[in-house]
Amino acid sequence: MTLAATRSIAQRVRNEFPILHQLVNDRPLVYLDNAATSQKPQAVIDALRHYYERDNANVHRGVHTLSARATDAYEGAREKIARFINARSFQEIVFTRNASEAINVVAYSWGMSQLQAGDEIILSVAEHHSNLVPWQLVAQRTGAVLKFVTLDATESLDVEQLRSLISDRTKLVSLVHVSNTLGCILPVAEVVAAARSVGAKVLLDACQSAPHLPLDVQSLDCDWLVASGHKMCGPTGIGFLYGKLDLLRSMPPFLGGGEMIAEVELERSTYADLPHKFEAGTPAIGEAIALGAAIDYLSAIGMQQIHDYEAELTRYLFDRLAAIPEVRIYGPRPQADGSGRAALAAFTVEGIHAHDLSSLLDQEGVAIRSGHHCTQPLHKALNLASTARASLSFYNTFEEIDAFAKALGETIDFFQSVG
Repeated sequence: MTLAATRSIAQRVRNEFPILHQLVNDRPLVYLDNAATSQKPQAVIDALRHYYERDNANVHRGVHTLSARATDAYEGAREKIARFINARSFQEIVFTRNASEAINVVAYSWGMSQLQAGDEIILSVAEHHSNLVPWQLVAQRTGAVLKFVTLDATESLDVEQLRSLISDRTKLVSLVHVSNTLGCILPVAEVVAAARSVGAKVLLDACQSAPHLPLDVQSLDCDWLVASGHKMCGPTGIGFLYGKLDLLRSMPPFLGGGEMIAEVELERSTYADLPHKFEAGTPAIGEAIALGAAIDYLSAIGMQQIHDYEAELTRYLFDRLAAIPEVRIYGPRPQADGSGRAALAAFTVEGIHAHDLSSLLDQEGVAIRSGHHCTQPLHKALNLASTARASLSFYNTFEEIDAFAKALGETIDFFQSVG
């Protein structure tokens, strides 16, 4: 795809995102906080509204028309997710509130029932807190041991060290597919091969890959994969867990209540088949349907086309930041074509706190993130309190990167002039 063609994607889709067309502090909004949450196209907003205006009813429990329509749309969204990540069956997709809950399902269902004292869980220093805290709790309760992959010279996860950490006591490798701070992309095939050599399971946190890369769980061969809808143009409050069918069937329920049962007696119950065994209570019906609409939207553009365009944006973002001497970017550098890393840049400016940078950029209408990005251990490993982060999506433009770089340069000049 040519640069002209990729640029036409952004120009075309921007008209479909109502929130982008506004002024912030009397400046055109430049939204560069997509790693935290993505914006929503009109089709997703319409899907959520349509459910509440036309089909609002509980799913699976009624024979009336509204319930039947809601059930069809809700289960249809599950099938869309299964196709989107190339799962073998819709039964391998469990709806959750978000990726954090999805990881907790695995931690409490599989981890608490399968792990014993001395068993090893391999994580990394770059994990989001949601892929650290649940395993800390599991380790505290079971006596399992946590081991951590550190960074290599490129500030990517050190796969060679990972191989050295794996032992015959390793039962799980749970890693971020794409780092929300470093932007590095995990070489999944190498990680899975290393885990399989000792019979260990693999969980992938795909929050930062599902919106930006084509995903094929059969090719990846991970045991579980988690993602959050709000990062992939869907609503908040909805995410999903993918798990291999036989593995999910072997796991006990995590939550009890309505919907996840087959038969209930006073002293015992039997459980529903997958995926409902893990979906207790009334689910986020409208949000799931709207996530299905988001997947339709992404699929219509094409995930490979999205990836190719964002690679162009990434190269341009790094070029513009590299032209500012005071900026230090973290994580691996993109390849010549912009590939090899995620479309984000976490950075610092010596002598200027990230929060101050973000506040002044906001005055220019530029929205970036500042803080530890829910990766406190990584920031401690880098000897940093916080970083600023500009993160891109397919609706961002080269002109917006120019506006960001200009505002950043002026912000740095301002601090230097008053310092």
